[in-house]
Amino acid sequence: MAGAPTDEQDTVTVDLLVAGSGAGGMAAALTARLAGLDVLVVEKEPLVGGTTARSGGWLWIPCSPHARRAGIADSKEAARRYLQHEAGNHFDAARVEAFLEAGPRMVELFESRTRLRFVLGPQFSDYHPNAPGALPGGRSICAEPFDGRLLGADLRLLRPPLPELTLFGMMIGSGKELTHFFNVTRSPGSAAYVARLLARYGRDRLVHGRPMRLTNGNALAARLLASALDLGIPIWREAPLVELRRREGRVVGGLVVRQGRPVRVEARAGVLLATGGFPQDRERRARLFPHAADGGAHWSPAPPGNTGDGIRLAAALGAATADELPAAAAWVPVSLVPRRDGTTGVFPHFVDRAKPGVIAVTDRGSRFCNEADSYHDFCKAMLEACRGLPGEPHAWLLADHRAIRRYGLGWAKPFPMPLGPALRSGYLRRGATLGELARTIGLDPARLEATVTRYNEGARRGEDPAFGRGSTAYNRYLGDPAVRPNPCVGPLEKPPFYAVRVVIGDLGTFAGLVTDAAARVLDREGRPIPGLWACGNDMASIMGGNYPGGGITLGPAMTFGYLAALDVARRLGRAAPLAA
Repeated sequence: MAGAPTDEQDTVTVDLLVAGSGAGGMAAALTARLAGLDVLVVEKEPLVGGTTARSGGWLWIPCSPHARRAGIADSKEAARRYLQHEAGNHFDAARVEAFLEAGPRMVELFESRTRLRFVLGPQFSDYHPNAPGALPGGRSICAEPFDGRLLGADLRLLRPPLPELTLFGMMIGSGKELTHFFNVTRSPGSAAYVARLLARYGRDRLVHGRPMRLTNGNALAARLLASALDLGIPIWREAPLVELRRREGRVVGGLVVRQGRPVRVEARAGVLLATGGFPQDRERRARLFPHAADGGAHWSPAPPGNTGDGIRLAAALGAATADELPAAAAWVPVSLVPRRDGTTGVFPHFVDRAKPGVIAVTDRGSRFCNEADSYHDFCKAMLEACRGLPGEPHAWLLADHRAIRRYGLGWAKPFPMPLGPALRSGYLRRGATLGELARTIGLDPARLEATVTRYNEGARRGEDPAFGRGSTAYNRYLGDPAVRPNPCVGPLEKPPFYAVRVVIGDLGTFAGLVTDAAARVLDREGRPIPGLWACGNDMASIMGGNYPGGGITLGPAMTFGYLAALDVARRLGRAAPLAA
């Protein structure tokens, strides 16, 4: 195995050098190690897990073993038809076929040979469920919660979740677990469930000083880390890859800076890039993000080290990048949370937009979309609706008192949590009337009142004639099933009224390196660069600049990490690892 260098002259030799410790890079490292290869993972940041550790932990894997066992009526042909519809002119048949074929095998391998475990989201709908080949649920799987105590002292290596998405630091799993928290004051069963989680959280804080029950993407990153440690894969932290080394046209390793000293890493097969894309690269954002002409006006929850290193290093060798996609990133509306230490947190708005009694307006005081549609679609509509308005593109999420106390609004939590901290910090705005709220946030009172009046007329009947909220399986999945006849629609009537400002963020970048079906990086003439692979957000998305469903970043990231490692193993004459 790769050892620690003793001085700056040392050369470390491995079979495969992996840059990045998110889901894609770790999937590649695990697969390569299971094939008997000598692997080294280098991570730029002090902590392991990348954006994965901050994510929802969902993977979009059509026809997964979990879906088959649950009797989900799906097929590779239907999934291909859906992706062809979603990607349009950017549909890459070869890569899509490789993904659909390998995704279920990847899941089987990791569940049988590593600590990875997943659960199915049977009602987690594709984001455009009425499109050809789409399903109303069953294509997304999520990492099972993980007991952090199993990592022992190595838990300190793991990147924590976004604090804004926790409750006092306690992680809350998406899906059914989150529903229990919403129903804590309405259901004895939910109250008991939440009480058990709170008791465990309190015990963990008392004994360990931190929560030990890890969920969502943090559980996925923890399971990947635990599996890597089980297999003896070395992970160098604070060790950025700063140069790719090439010999006779082939990538043969790279220069890594570790503890401030350069270390030459020779890689017999080559290098896999999985450095997290470019969400924090201001220069590339300025070129590719329509709302960020100077690279600013964009807020990403990605780690600060995701500055496009892998893309930049490969481009220096002549690699092609997919800069013509209709969207360069997976957009998500975010609100900016003032923290006590003076920094600003980023809160992604996934579910609150779909709840009854919540709508969104621009500074014109008008609604502009079906708020219950996907975060990516919401942002696309917001960008269009904000054309001609001054300042960075933004919108206001509005709620009445009943809705905010039932569901919360962004970082402002539902009852019984107090609203005072969010109000005092300026994150949450409040008005005794709609007119007062409008003046507080700089809107025309008459226009806002007219917008809410029109919305309420239909909402009292459970209808949204303007935008059709609640008309799709995805909308309804995020609504409140206790509200009839439409789980996504309810009037804004009970004062006071509240508002939160949302701007554009991302969940990962799409416009990465052009690759083939084996994740090999291609040059500008479409030829593979020998010894160079890419996956995750360093690789151009197979979704063609669209966002078809929950987990379309992590699912392909892990699948193409797996495929890249299989290609490496084949080239080195090693057998492909198989599920038990």
